[in-house]
Amino acid sequence: MINLQDLNIKLHSLVIFRNLLKDKVIIHLQELLSCDTENTIEQVSRYSAFASALLEERENLTDYILSKVLEDENVYVLRSAEGLKVDGAIEESLRYELKVLEQVSRLTAKDLRRAINYHGFLASWNTSSLDFTAIYIDRIKDISLYGYGIFAKYHVFMIKDLSITPVKYPDNIRLCQLEGYESERKIVVDNTLALLKGKPAANVLLRGDAGTGKSSTVKAVANEFRDRGLRLIEITKRQLRDMPIIMDTISRNPLKFILFIDDLSFTKDDDDFGALKGILEGSVSTKASNVVIYATSNRRHLVKESFSDRRGDDIHINDTIQELLSLSDRFGLSVTFSKPDKKQFLEIVHGLADKYQVKLSAEKLELEAERFALRHNGRSPRVARQFIEYLKANEE
Repeated sequence: MINLQDLNIKLHSLVIFRNLLKDKVIIHLQELLSCDTENTIEQVSRYSAFASALLEERENLTDYILSKVLEDENVYVLRSAEGLKVDGAIEESLRYELKVLEQVSRLTAKDLRRAINYHGFLASWNTSSLDFTAIYIDRIKDISLYGYGIFAKYHVFMIKDLSITPVKYPDNIRLCQLEGYESERKIVVDNTLALLKGKPAANVLLRGDAGTGKSSTVKAVANEFRDRGLRLIEITKRQLRDMPIIMDTISRNPLKFILFIDDLSFTKDDDDFGALKGILEGSVSTKASNVVIYATSNRRHLVKESFSDRRGDDIHINDTIQELLSLSDRFGLSVTFSKPDKKQFLEIVHGLADKYQVKLSAEKLELEAERFALRHNGRSPRVARQFIEYLKANEE
């Protein structure tokens, strides 16, 4: 029989995994294990509170606790991720605590009911026999694929108050769902694969007409290679000056990162221009071998230029203009997504129609697609997808 009081003491003794004591499910479990055994109502209430908190997340207690263990950011995983030697005392604590958490994860409803003087119905949950130590050590060996902390649970992030914040429900577009622009997309994919293999990878500018799939390509690449250690952090233009801090935060992380800037453009007096210029030129504080910058823009040149700019009073006005217009050249790769002609547009339509299994003759499909494009700002992959989704939604 399990000694619940002894197990509760062991939980409170955690050091490496002490963050887990802040988890709501484990908090409810500790409250249950600490409950006054003479107060049946309080025992039943705490038991049910624990069961409710667990079942809101998962039906299996072992799986739940293991997931928290694997996602935990602690001294052992941080040292291991940076390739530093782990002290023997830390190693000893880790192995002891993994055994404690494994024991806790196998607590059944029957185990806890024995301590409660109540014979009515109480909710139950599942458990499993898993070796926490073996699983954890294997995960550490492949930490460059799985990551740790929030990077183990999520793969798309944004910046909020200088903190990397997970996007819980990102766009789940996949490469196989995108039609057309195979050669352009291959450039981005190949560059990303180079990054994942630890080879030199370039910063990439995806530029061209709206609706051609530039942003979708970047998001699809992030989704495609998440299991190979790729993470995406979306950054707004106003956060460019904070990028050195962000890059410093992730530079020693074993994962690989895309810093994604969507719909990028500047005015000539934009303070953020200099920030991006410095980052692309690779100052000492911004270089990181595990990070690339992918940006999209609807403009050929990233800096908006007017005729008045050409008549400015700068003595070296031509040099100034060239500096503004050459910002896009500072990206290692520039990929152009041009608006499709009629033939390309209809090829995209047919490809999407096959994927969506649209029941319409080829002649009728093309005729309706052209009519739809005329009513929706011309031909583009976005319009093609909207058209096919419209047809699918209206099928009988």
